[in-house]
Amino acid sequence: MKAIIIDDENHVRDGIKLLGEWERLGIHEIFEAKDGEEAKIMIKEQRPEIIFTDMNMPKLDGTSLLKWLHESKITSKIIVVSGYDDFHYMRNAITYGSFDYILKPIEPEILNETLERAIKDWKKQALMRESTLENTKVMNEIKPLYWDHLFTGMINKPTIPSEARERVQKEFGIDITKENFTTVLGSIHPIISKSFAGDRDLAFFTILNICNEIVWSNRSGVSFRNVNKEDEIVIVLWKQTDQQGLLQKIQTCILTCCQMNVIFAVGHSSQQLHGSYQSAQQTMLKHDLLSAAKKRIVSYEEIRSSSLLHLLDYTQEIMWALQSGSIEQMDQVLNKIFTTLQTAHIISLEQIQAWENQFDLLRKNWLKEYQINEDISFYHSKDYWEEDGSFSFEKFKDEKRKEFHELIHFLFRVKYQKEKNSIQEIEAYIRNNYERDITLQEIADRFYLSREYISRRFKSEYNETITNYLTTIRIEKAKELLENPHLKIYEISFKVGYQNEKYFSKVFKKIVGLTPNEYRVSVMSK
Repeated sequence: MKAIIIDDENHVRDGIKLLGEWERLGIHEIFEAKDGEEAKIMIKEQRPEIIFTDMNMPKLDGTSLLKWLHESKITSKIIVVSGYDDFHYMRNAITYGSFDYILKPIEPEILNETLERAIKDWKKQALMRESTLENTKVMNEIKPLYWDHLFTGMINKPTIPSEARERVQKEFGIDITKENFTTVLGSIHPIISKSFAGDRDLAFFTILNICNEIVWSNRSGVSFRNVNKEDEIVIVLWKQTDQQGLLQKIQTCILTCCQMNVIFAVGHSSQQLHGSYQSAQQTMLKHDLLSAAKKRIVSYEEIRSSSLLHLLDYTQEIMWALQSGSIEQMDQVLNKIFTTLQTAHIISLEQIQAWENQFDLLRKNWLKEYQINEDISFYHSKDYWEEDGSFSFEKFKDEKRKEFHELIHFLFRVKYQKEKNSIQEIEAYIRNNYERDITLQEIADRFYLSREYISRRFKSEYNETITNYLTTIRIEKAKELLENPHLKIYEISFKVGYQNEKYFSKVFKKIVGLTPNEYRVSVMSK
């Protein structure tokens, strides 16, 4: 803590410094001033918690200093020290809020007792001020959230509760049952990601401050965050004069602050807030994103009806491309769809949502068809925006291609792995049943695959036909059995799947280079 001693007599200042129990009471810095003018400068710079001041001083006396301290709302505890036992000085000290009044000559006990009480009182009030400041801060943070929730409820319901009407009238001075409203919507998704690095709360705080500073400056409306939407700000205007100019001013300020544009979708004017919001919502969903980049303010009257392009209509073509595993074939299908989208439809938020929803549905069905039930994290991005916030059809196409390319790669890997697993299962089946005459048709029936596919994939995986692979297994098993001198050649022939001993011997010699008997002799002689 800090203290300052103000007195034009040097020995008085030294006496107070000498008598005070400063260290015990937690005061570590003590400043001195010889008059009120000098004290004012020090008080502004050092902000001491305790002020000792004389009343009778040159330049600026104690009464004037007390008045200045009172008007400046300085929270220091003031102890008046005077050699004049005069009610006039005491009255001024009380009037301007001094903590106590002590007389010269100063007695140590009185000085330290007064100083200790002053410090305790300052700490108590400081704690209260801190608590009040914190409460005010919390209230200032909660208040916008309260209005966000209140207005969100009002725009989403046909009727407004009486309590909400009363609160709006008290806060904004309007009777919402008698006003004509125009609702304006803006999406700040690009601003959140590009200007605020994904900090949604900071983006809303900044943009709504800009909006409310402008719309509330002439009491023309209010703006708030739609708590039911991820990135929607709502501006409700109840003064109908020059709304276009007001919205342009907001856009200019946002552009200056964030270096990005915001498209405003304006609903029709209505006495029903819910109805006005719904028309603004239609404007937001259905307006042409490519033309809006130039206008930046789109009205409900400008919306023209257009059919949506449905990905579901291209299911078969997309499926063929996926099954082919060819990126080139997939891009041919997508380019056809993109061309149709740009030439025969309006590229709107509604269209984008329809595309995204239908793609998710198709992908889910394709995964199910490939018997993939686990939760897979796929690439998903909505970065369709230029650096200035305007919609980019090229970026939209790039993002959609990435999603399809990832899917085709994923399904191709799954398909390859499943095929590989199937061939491995066939190989294990052959190895476990080598002693029987296994036919290709038997394998095909067992594994629900065509004979041609099995032959092609087996040779690709093991570099041998199934017949040669079976023969190799039989001969390797026969070599093991020939090491047993008690087994007859015909017994070994039967055990490895050959019913004819001579044919077995012929096959064995062709592969090993020795007859079964010659091989046995060579093994036994080692």
